[in-house]
Amino acid sequence: MAKKDYKSIELPPKYVPKKSEPYMCPEHLAYFYQLLSAQKAEILQQNASALNSVSAMTKETTINIGDPSDNATAEQDISLTLRISQRESNLLTKINQALERIENGTYGYSVISGDEIGLPRMIARPLATMTIEEQEEHEQKNG
Repeated sequence: MAKKDYKSIELPPKYVPKKSEPYMCPEHLAYFYQLLSAQKAEILQQNASALNSVSAMTKETTINIGDPSDNATAEQDISLTLRISQRESNLLTKINQALERIENGTYGYSVISGDEIGLPRMIARPLATMTIEEQEEHEQKNG
């Protein structure tokens, strides 16, 4: 079965990749593709909702010029919503990069060494790009 077949595979309802299967076989790729695609759709929906909410709060704040305390609270709400939206946009970038790695056949392999990251780590952290050892070394060097 070709690597590209992962998009058309229908997995059993509670499928979880197993170590007994070949690493990053089409079923594994299908699992992660479906998982990441669902996360991407959820984030896009949340971002659209957040932007609509900010737009409504901004209009309400400018129309109903209230006391300074009300305005400060509204501005804080807008700022918090925008920060959450920015964080989700950063996550969306990482999800898109992971989907790209699935597409080009490098998903599940370290971007540093090319070694297998390992199924338990990929299940726990589907956006992982390094082995645990490489990640720890990276964190020690960078803070």
